[in-house]
Amino acid sequence: MSKTPTVGFISLGCPKALVDSEKILTQLRSEGYEVSPSYQEADLVVVNTCGFIDAAVEESLDSIGEAITENGKVIVTGCLGAREAEIRARHPQVLKVTGAHALKEVMAAVHEHLPAPHDPFMDLLPPQGIKLTPKHYAYLKISEGCNHRCTFCIIPSLRGDLESRLLSDVLLEAERLANAGAKELLVVAQDTSAYGLDLNYQTDFWKGKGRKTRFYELADALGELGIWIRMHYVYPYPHVDAVIPLMAQGKILPYLDIPFQHANSRILKLMKRPAASENVLQRIKAWREICPDITLRSTFIVGFPGETEQEFTELLDFLSAAQLDRVGCFPYSPVKGAVANELANPVPEEVKQQRLERFMAHQAEISADRLQQRIGRIETVLIDEVVAEGAIARSKADAPEIDGQVFIDGATHLKAGEFVQVKLEEADEHDMWGHLF
Repeated sequence: MSKTPTVGFISLGCPKALVDSEKILTQLRSEGYEVSPSYQEADLVVVNTCGFIDAAVEESLDSIGEAITENGKVIVTGCLGAREAEIRARHPQVLKVTGAHALKEVMAAVHEHLPAPHDPFMDLLPPQGIKLTPKHYAYLKISEGCNHRCTFCIIPSLRGDLESRLLSDVLLEAERLANAGAKELLVVAQDTSAYGLDLNYQTDFWKGKGRKTRFYELADALGELGIWIRMHYVYPYPHVDAVIPLMAQGKILPYLDIPFQHANSRILKLMKRPAASENVLQRIKAWREICPDITLRSTFIVGFPGETEQEFTELLDFLSAAQLDRVGCFPYSPVKGAVANELANPVPEEVKQQRLERFMAHQAEISADRLQQRIGRIETVLIDEVVAEGAIARSKADAPEIDGQVFIDGATHLKAGEFVQVKLEEADEHDMWGHLF
């Protein structure tokens, strides 16, 4: 009996890339290929790369090199694939290079170098497809690409302009994931709140009801699934305000991930981002009046070309005023091909690092204070893992991988994917501890 063709897979980068990996793996399994975590057992290896910042590029190139050394037959896909010459300069042996979300091209390359097995067992493929996340949560990608041209970002050149999925396609996938046991869906895109713009918000039909392919209607429909719905990468358009009441009603999680990037109007203009930070503070206040439990996460860039000490101080003042719950920060990295690389007065590396440290120390105090305000409350948490000491969970305020956790000592009888009530007792600047209630 001949051996079943086997593919190894390496997935790097953001949740959007992870979804691309899941689609490729689903197609491989649907055609009868086996997927192996071992280089030695695989007939060839697919590497899904990231090309957003220099460190990610280097990690991708190193991973390609490792796969070539350990296996020899390598197909490269993902964001770094847009820079094929750079990949082949380092690794001329790769069999094929494709760009991001290139399912057909990847499969064509696999077919060329490792023909599909005959008579694949289609019934072995679960209806929700192959997932790389735990069974109880999944990423739901609603669109590709982005229409913005932020000067620090090269995503549009890697993934193209906005290309939204039809509402019915998204909701069908969401329903399949929920039926397969997902208790939480994390909605992702390059620009989630622009969903449907490229389709002129056309009306689509779901279970006999017409709905526009638009951010609000998507959130409202997902809220009917009865599971946690978490919104990521939400650009703060005015129409986002309409979704806050859905959070207050409990239809979707009271959580918004909004990448503000900076607070100073001149820097935001140089970044080609909206430059109304005062309006942002007013809107945050209004959101909290409608939904007091809302959790706000954001990311920022310090050391952007031309950023002065005064402008950086303005960013710290914004943090104090906004009182954001969860914040990430990156020193500006001159990504190859980004327009911002040509801006005047680059900030010295040592100054970038100093500002990063000051920023994170400033925000740590804010985050710690906000977590302290939750001590004594009884909250619903989702169990992620059970270890010898107890259970590791997340609250509504915590997205996987990037936010904090809730530790429940001694709760070893619980299982991943369970919802339980916890009384919160302790906190630091990231995590909380509590006991079952």
